[in-house]
Amino acid sequence: MLCYNTTKHNLIYNTLIINIMLKKNIILAALIISFFSCKETKTEEIAVVDETTITVTKEQFEASKMTIGNPVEQSFDVTIKASGKVDVPPQYRAKVTTFLGGYVKATKLLVGDKVAKGQALITLENTEYLDLQKDYLELAEQLTYLKSEFERQKTLYQEKIASQKNYLKAESDYKSTRGMYQGLREKLLLLNINPTNVERGKFTSQITLTAPISGDVTVMNANVGMFMSPSDVILEIVDTNYLHLNLSIFEKDILSVKEGQKINFSIPEASKELFVSQVQKVGKSIESKDRTIAVFGALSPQHKTKLLSGMFVEAGIVINSKKGFGVPTEAIVTEDNKTFVLVLNNDTKDYIFKKVPVSLGEKSENFVEILPTALVNQTTKILTKGVFDVAN
Repeated sequence: MLCYNTTKHNLIYNTLIINIMLKKNIILAALIISFFSCKETKTEEIAVVDETTITVTKEQFEASKMTIGNPVEQSFDVTIKASGKVDVPPQYRAKVTTFLGGYVKATKLLVGDKVAKGQALITLENTEYLDLQKDYLELAEQLTYLKSEFERQKTLYQEKIASQKNYLKAESDYKSTRGMYQGLREKLLLLNINPTNVERGKFTSQITLTAPISGDVTVMNANVGMFMSPSDVILEIVDTNYLHLNLSIFEKDILSVKEGQKINFSIPEASKELFVSQVQKVGKSIESKDRTIAVFGALSPQHKTKLLSGMFVEAGIVINSKKGFGVPTEAIVTEDNKTFVLVLNNDTKDYIFKKVPVSLGEKSENFVEILPTALVNQTTKILTKGVFDVAN
């Protein structure tokens, strides 16, 4: 009987424990749900009433450090848009080739290395160089004999001892051989082979190509053992001291562009930095295909150290200045190739903004001109900071 009562007592005790634990779990779950509900309330998203109206609470406005302002009158440059690239004049860009092919024997150059005019660039090797020297030496020896024979026949002819026919043949043979001799001599010089050494019997199967200009190696297409044919560009050298802007403008704008005008340009693929240049030269002819005219801009030494030949450029040539009402660039919303500003409609309880389309005028480094309309003018209150958080 005692054992039975004890067992019953244990059952009652265990049941109470289970009920208490269940109640605790329910309370804990309720607390967790309440916690996340509060958290969600605290991180409440900005309300978008419709496609053009956005509501921002006072707390959200302050947390995002948003600001409201009016369009401010300021000076804007009137510019003509242009595009082009960073380039160098043709005389400061050199492609190194060989008119007689050969195998690359040695080179120590890499892209980016600086070279001086006349510096050894690459060594090529080919048995054809030996054949050329052999032919030259044979002609040189023949030329000595033919010159002597020509002078002898000339003397005999003048003394009426030899016939005119023999004299003319000797003259023809001498001049023909001399022409071939001179041609082979020039080929040897182009290959940087000394003709005097060849005439002394010193032949070589190797040639060394030298730098035609000073500059930086921008292209390197040669590896040791590779055969370089006359049509191959072995390497390319650019003298970056002569970097300039090579821009194109349309025919309709040519009368507004003059030497000395300011150029604002950027390298959109590499940086958002705005550079300044100056119109150096304006082309005198129109390209027939796209009806554009070339405009060349000077670059400062500081710019030349940052820019590379071939970089794509977007530019604005400043032709005048004007007054206009502008807002910070970050105040502009762009959607589907259309531009908008967020105009304050009401700030009694929350901040209510209306997305209003606007037309843009000129741009400066940090501001953009707003063309006045019935909905947006110099007295309109606009969200000028924090637009990204609202519009996205």
